[in-house]
Amino acid sequence: MSEGEHDRGRGEQDDVRAALDFLAVEFSSVPLLVAGFSFGCVVGLRAGCEDSRVSLLIGLGIPVNNEDVSFLSHCSKPKLFVHGSNDEHGAIEKVKTLVSSLPGETQLVVVEGADHFFKGKLDQVDRAITSWIADRIS
Repeated sequence: MSEGEHDRGRGEQDDVRAALDFLAVEFSSVPLLVAGFSFGCVVGLRAGCEDSRVSLLIGLGIPVNNEDVSFLSHCSKPKLFVHGSNDEHGAIEKVKTLVSSLPGETQLVVVEGADHFFKGKLDQVDRAITSWIADRIS
């Protein structure tokens, strides 16, 4: 159980930046990718958009119903969003509108019938991510 205070993601962004610093040293010849789920998606995408070492971004279950994701309008890095059609934290129409408005190469994969946690549909999430990454690094 965490004893810390919720700071709207600032501390978590510091965590992502620290992880990127580590990865950039340990794997200096490998392009960096940031992926996150739900609130972690927002935190990871924000940090990844700001970091020049990150070349690809993946967001799963972006919670557009209650999080500010306006920072994405300034991020032209390639982005994949995977989202459940029945996601209770991200109305699918809001996600579609967001993704279609973003700069750069941006793809949305909608997992039909999936809730926020992609229950029973993780194989489709896996295929979407694997295919998208393979298209970019091969």
